[in-house]
Amino acid sequence: MKAFTRHSGLVGPMDRANVDTDMIIPKQFLKSIKRSGFGPNLFDELRYLDSGEPGQDCSMRPLNVEFPLNQQRYSGASILLARTNFGCGSSREHAPWALEDYGFRAIIAPSFADIFYNNCFKNGLLPVVLSEQSVDRLFAGLYLEEGYQLTVDLKDQQVLSSDGSSYDFEIDEFRKQCLLNGLDEIALTLQEATSIKRYETQRAACHPWVFGAIK
Repeated sequence: MKAFTRHSGLVGPMDRANVDTDMIIPKQFLKSIKRSGFGPNLFDELRYLDSGEPGQDCSMRPLNVEFPLNQQRYSGASILLARTNFGCGSSREHAPWALEDYGFRAIIAPSFADIFYNNCFKNGLLPVVLSEQSVDRLFAGLYLEEGYQLTVDLKDQQVLSSDGSSYDFEIDEFRKQCLLNGLDEIALTLQEATSIKRYETQRAACHPWVFGAIK
């Protein structure tokens, strides 16, 4: 998993509340569990004018020019600014996979659905909760200034804008340290690899038939 410390990037808007996981990555794309390749189908039903199917060449599909992320001014956005209850709906881990694969490193919103929020941390994506008033101010700046950028500083727990404004955010300390060090659940477990191996050796010596059965 990629570590997250401090990221500066172009901001893209998702200016609607209750964006669910089926809107983030529609159900027909959930057959793969590779964690990669979902970026072209992020927000598929909003992004394209036709109906998308797995394995389709998205470069040939008709784009919805009204969808903000299809507009040139937001090309290459790596921070998504969203509204309340982002990521609601079904508990599909493909949603943060698609966002990360597209190129987003952080999402800023007034609130997130719990399961989606938890899944973000497991995939190196930082969900930042700010007040609705703060998000309103960020949207105002985003629409006013083309090329609008923000800096998200996880260590200091701040969002910094180009006009000098800063916004503090809260985050669980354990999750913060995992992101700062790029540790997902597997990597955390492997930190104890020596102790695990020692236990397995001792256990095999005392109960060899158990390990024989596993083989």
